[in-house]
Amino acid sequence: MDGPYFSRQIFPIVTPIDYQKLLRMSRIKAVAMFSGGLDSILAVKAILNQDISVYGINFITPFLSSSKQGRDLEARSISEKFHIPLRVKFLGNEYIEMVKHPRYGYGRNMNPCIDCRLSMLHKTIEYMKKIDAQFIITGEVLGERPMTQNRNSIKLIEKESGLDSRILRPLSAKLFEPTIPEQRGWVNRDKLYAIEGRSRKPQIELAAEFGISDYPTPAGGCLLTDSNFAKRLKDAFEHKEDSLKEMLLLKFGRHFRLPGGAKVVVGREEKENKKILLLGKSDSIYMEAEGVPGPITLLLRMETKEDIENTGSICLRYSDYQKEKGKVTYWKKSGAKTYITVKKTGEETLNRFFVQ
Repeated sequence: MDGPYFSRQIFPIVTPIDYQKLLRMSRIKAVAMFSGGLDSILAVKAILNQDISVYGINFITPFLSSSKQGRDLEARSISEKFHIPLRVKFLGNEYIEMVKHPRYGYGRNMNPCIDCRLSMLHKTIEYMKKIDAQFIITGEVLGERPMTQNRNSIKLIEKESGLDSRILRPLSAKLFEPTIPEQRGWVNRDKLYAIEGRSRKPQIELAAEFGISDYPTPAGGCLLTDSNFAKRLKDAFEHKEDSLKEMLLLKFGRHFRLPGGAKVVVGREEKENKKILLLGKSDSIYMEAEGVPGPITLLLRMETKEDIENTGSICLRYSDYQKEKGKVTYWKKSGAKTYITVKKTGEETLNRFFVQ
């Protein structure tokens, strides 16, 4: 039998009523879309309190901020405390294509929130079918997010997902018509909630009621909602830089677009330098100022003869080199190092090349 419940039973003293409860617990399963944030923690706890087996699924995308990337570790930790299985699913090239061509458009920046939600729901449905679960739970709160958590969007997403009232939102359930889990008595509607709006106070109070204190603070998770990152992403799509590595590279360094169309990325500190070294392609060119501390600079692909000189000038500009002219070493991953002597890029030229 699945679930953590059977390991806690003492079989010799099971009564007929207990036996029916055991059968019910072994039969009813829910899949939780589990980010590891407070809302999803509370939603899972509310359903666990009703003796239903919960299986979590956590999604990672190429566009999570560094603060949000650690959330999957938090989700793992919390799932262990709750004794629920957790599946972590990375959304890669297929997700990037969705971001490039969203059916329902973008929000304020490059955030296709409705398409994103549907993408994750379809993967959750696959998992639900695989483990024979009966419904899905989410930590959504009505009115908390403007694009996906209003009534019209929720109705649209449910219709497009084809889930037929099998999405249960425990924190706001009483603000909606009863779902199939409630109608069939799998879930007691009286033990669900009617939280609405952007204030976190009701969730904090509910966490205290549940005895939960070690939950993560809110973090700006999706970079697609960030206006500066959106400029980088739009520029990359316009230049057909849409591979997984190129998407991940957008999160690091300063970005420049040279006149011939080549991309230059300049590290801002040691951790970024290491990331940039990993994310370059086989034909990419790396540079660093010779003899002084400075950034790793990446020429993603050379388009014109002037690209190496322009990249070297930018590299020297951000190094600790004191003079206007100096040596810059450059190499490919599988090639020997050589050098050029260049002048530092001027402020006006630098600003003209700067993407964000």
